[in-house]
Amino acid sequence: MIVRRWLAPLVPNKEQIENMFEKDDLEYFEENFPPGAKINKHRHPFDEIRMIVKGEILYNVSGNKILLRPGDKIVVPSNTLHSKTVLKDETCYSICSYEAH
Repeated sequence: MIVRRWLAPLVPNKEQIENMFEKDDLEYFEENFPPGAKINKHRHPFDEIRMIVKGEILYNVSGNKILLRPGDKIVVPSNTLHSKTVLKDETCYSICSYEAH
């Protein structure tokens, strides 16, 4: 798991995040989770790359809990057990890509 925190005072908007994914030659899509959403433990045969646009989401990656906020990016390696939970009463908007190896 790789987590990159956004430390600059200005958070990138959706278009800027999409440009970052395009620069890395990643096909991406928008994925939104409503308040209180829980995605149970699962794994998949590709890396999950996600950057938060708005809201917050708590990732549990093999027992390691990471709260992601706007601008933060996570890479969950393929076949890694993980789950996600939206803790606040606000929809979490994100840009996501799946990268096969």
